[in-house]
Amino acid sequence: MKKIFFLFLSLCFIQAFGAKPKNQYVKISTSKGEVIIKLYNETPLHRDNFLKLAKNGTYNGTLFHRVIKSFMIQGGDPDSKNAKPDSLLGNGDLGYTIPAEFRDSLFHKKGVLAAAREGDDVNPLKASSSCQFYIVQGKVWTDSLLNQVETRRMKFKIPDWQRQIYKTIGGTPHLDRNYTVYGEVVKGLEMVDAIAEETTDKNNRPKSDIKMTVSVLTKREAKKLEKELAKNAVKQNT
Repeated sequence: MKKIFFLFLSLCFIQAFGAKPKNQYVKISTSKGEVIIKLYNETPLHRDNFLKLAKNGTYNGTLFHRVIKSFMIQGGDPDSKNAKPDSLLGNGDLGYTIPAEFRDSLFHKKGVLAAAREGDDVNPLKASSSCQFYIVQGKVWTDSLLNQVETRRMKFKIPDWQRQIYKTIGGTPHLDRNYTVYGEVVKGLEMVDAIAEETTDKNNRPKSDIKMTVSVLTKREAKKLEKELAKNAVKQNT
């Protein structure tokens, strides 16, 4: 009987501590703070590529080289490591692209992580850069402005639930289904706002370099974070 009871406790322990987190998370640290980003399981190609680059240190020492307030902050160019102050950045890559992974449920609300890419004239399939990414700051929209975006840039209607988020949290709706969204900031959004306030040159490069270090949260860290997020969600809904 004692053996059976011990086995039962062991199984409970395994279930409680051995289960995998629902998502994988990365941390981006800068002199302006840090963010923790949840990578979407719905975009596995982009998720796995970002994890690979984070683990092998590709992003460490790269800059947020293109910053546009009320729009986004962009980084990940390998050429930005040790770049001279007057260097034009944004053309660096790792020699491959990632097929687009557009999902109707994933859109450009404030705080999302998305892949940069070359323009449609040379990239009609909208394949993503191997390494360059951006985090959306965006702005808050009205129904009238969203209607204009639909008329001028889109071949689809923005769902009502996404409209509500664009009208409250904000974002960049004109990029939807044109650039792959593959994650979102779940902690530390203040870093994005702080970087967006930086003074930039004529090429939108911050005049003071903002270097990043990117790491992957461990399984234990991810599970702890998910518990914290779940608890916060309950508080907000009560």
